[in-house]
Amino acid sequence: MTAPVRPAVFAAVANLGVLVWLLVRGDDVFYGYLGGPIALTAGVYACHRIARAAGLSRPAQRFWRRLEYAGVLLLITACVAVVRANNDAGMSLWTAVPLMSGVLMLMVAFLGLPGPSRTGSAWVRATLDGLTVAVAAGLVFWYGVLDLAPRDTSLTARIVAAVVGVGGVLLLVVIGKSAAQPDSAVAPAALRVLTLGPITCVAGTFLQIAGSVDARMAVSVLCLPLTGGALALGAHLQQRALDRPGGAAPASGRSLFNLLPLLAVTAMAALVISVSAHDLTHRQRIIIVGAVLIAGFVATRQLLSLRENTVALRGIRAQQAELERLALSDNLTGLPNRVRFTVALTERLDAGEPAAALIIDIDDFKMINDTLGPAAGDQLLYAVSQRLRNQCSPGEMPARLGGDEFAVLLPAVDGAADRVLQAFAEPFTIAEQQLLLHASAGVALAEDCETADEVLRNADIAMYAAKESGKASWVRFEPRMRQDMAAHARLAGELRNGIAGGELRLLYQPIFDLVTGRIHGCEALVRWQHPVRGFVSPGEFIPCAERSGLIVPLGSWVLREACEQLARWRIERGAAAVEAVNVNVAVRQLREPGFVDEVAAVLSDTGLTPYDLIIEVTESSVVDGWQVTETLQALHDMGVRLALDDFGTGQSSLSLLRAFPVNSLKLDKSFVDGIADGADRGRLAVAAAVALLAEHLQLKAVAEGIEHQEQLERLRDMGYRYGQGFLMARPLPAADCGALMADAPVHVA
Repeated sequence: MTAPVRPAVFAAVANLGVLVWLLVRGDDVFYGYLGGPIALTAGVYACHRIARAAGLSRPAQRFWRRLEYAGVLLLITACVAVVRANNDAGMSLWTAVPLMSGVLMLMVAFLGLPGPSRTGSAWVRATLDGLTVAVAAGLVFWYGVLDLAPRDTSLTARIVAAVVGVGGVLLLVVIGKSAAQPDSAVAPAALRVLTLGPITCVAGTFLQIAGSVDARMAVSVLCLPLTGGALALGAHLQQRALDRPGGAAPASGRSLFNLLPLLAVTAMAALVISVSAHDLTHRQRIIIVGAVLIAGFVATRQLLSLRENTVALRGIRAQQAELERLALSDNLTGLPNRVRFTVALTERLDAGEPAAALIIDIDDFKMINDTLGPAAGDQLLYAVSQRLRNQCSPGEMPARLGGDEFAVLLPAVDGAADRVLQAFAEPFTIAEQQLLLHASAGVALAEDCETADEVLRNADIAMYAAKESGKASWVRFEPRMRQDMAAHARLAGELRNGIAGGELRLLYQPIFDLVTGRIHGCEALVRWQHPVRGFVSPGEFIPCAERSGLIVPLGSWVLREACEQLARWRIERGAAAVEAVNVNVAVRQLREPGFVDEVAAVLSDTGLTPYDLIIEVTESSVVDGWQVTETLQALHDMGVRLALDDFGTGQSSLSLLRAFPVNSLKLDKSFVDGIADGADRGRLAVAAAVALLAEHLQLKAVAEGIEHQEQLERLRDMGYRYGQGFLMARPLPAADCGALMADAPVHVA
């Protein structure tokens, strides 16, 4: 038996014991009254436990604490009743004072529940409802119930009975209105069970005054045990609502307790008719009956209005629930969206519960979306969402933040990130194709953050760190990452100003004919001379430009500047000028829809032909998607020559040559290093294979990074006709490179 159920069982056993005693009781009533302390002790203990339960909102915790205090007061009442069992079985001040205090504390607990904000008129209506019920109940008790009391009943007992009885009726009104709230802080089922307390209070007061001896005895011993059982069972239902996924079920919004003011009017009408039956003339009775009929008509009209309002309110709440669902969920996947995720994370932060945010971004999703089409991309996102939903454990919440970015709210990090990312371990079947996806993820703990937005921002920073470290992995956020991100943002801002302010310049590294020693071409290389930082390495600002999107304006500037310089060399050097200039182009530029037109415009403005321009791209750029493929094909059709840079480092180099309109291959420097002495047979084999491949495909082979004479000779023997490197010339300013064109050939023998 679990701990939350045990108090309710003990209270039920206590009530059952009292019922058995009533059936077989003797003259000693002491044992009959023992059920009250036992049941109320169980109820107080249950309220104490649920008031400190994890996950319960603060208003609900305050409510159950007040019920605990009320239960203590009623427990005192029960203990006094046990002590005085054989002396006084009726109502007395000794039992009435803690009893009325307990009823008052119950009313304070229910009045303290949060509800919708009320206008002034709403408060007036609520006050009038309470006064209507209180006056009607008071008159009914005073004129009806107390009139039936034995003549030897003391005035104190009569007053206590009226106060406790009216208080119980008012408590029913308060509980009913609280249970009808659609967003009650307490489980609606628990609120309904708790009505057993005031109901037994009202019935007990009536029977204590006007009932028979057996009825008075039954209510004396059963009233408090039933209240204790209601407290224990209500706490149990609240715990079940906490354990239920999604929290407590919403209230229906309709409560019979709303009819209490109308029932009060009806009761008063009946009372007036009863009174008017004595000592009144015939005409007076007719007037009173007419007034009662009018009151009845008004009450009936109010009942119909109440029914119409209930139907309309149900429709409004259904629409509100649907709007909330649409506002808090993603239409494509059905997962919670960013707003719902942020709200859930905020709730955990406010409750002081451990939490972590895992942000997942699908690697190279754009390429898949561009290749298979948006419809297949949507199917893939839906399939990913279902995998994440199935991979998550209880207490974890997956969400789609937007695009191909997902998130999971975790109670802890240990082992969870690896387990969640197992959703990408198996291939996805989309458009009759098997796709093996990889994802980069970042994790941030909530313990060091003040807001949910800060947690998400940290997880996002960690996710980008995972992408930069090679993708298909996850990284845990560290404070230094925020500093790196801030430095990157500052560098991006300074780079933007540098492009606009003319801080960039081009150097040109000559490409030589390894047979004749003459300069054959040159590669444009961008450099940045910062006014404060000084020289900034391309290895630092080029990745920054690619991440920030500044590579597009930077690349445009390099393209135009290089073409203009070639045009100037043609004027200055004539036939001695190089036949073409090499310009590196990033994949982000190739994705731009107007890039081909931009190249055509630059060539036209500078008076060059397409043959005068060689665009260098990396192998990873070529396989980026159909957009890049179409752009490269359009450039080739225009007559612009294309070169594969860093050739040999990619994973699909040979297959690219069959589909890619390439004109030259540039052997990566990593294969040139160490081939001079022939010790690295692997590099030798790759370098020789690339030269042979270029020869058979009638492509130009260029070796990069030549730094020693032995390397040059070995490459030339392999069949490389062209090369560049520090051995022949470092990157030079435009004037020095132009002068080199008219000089004698470099020594390559």
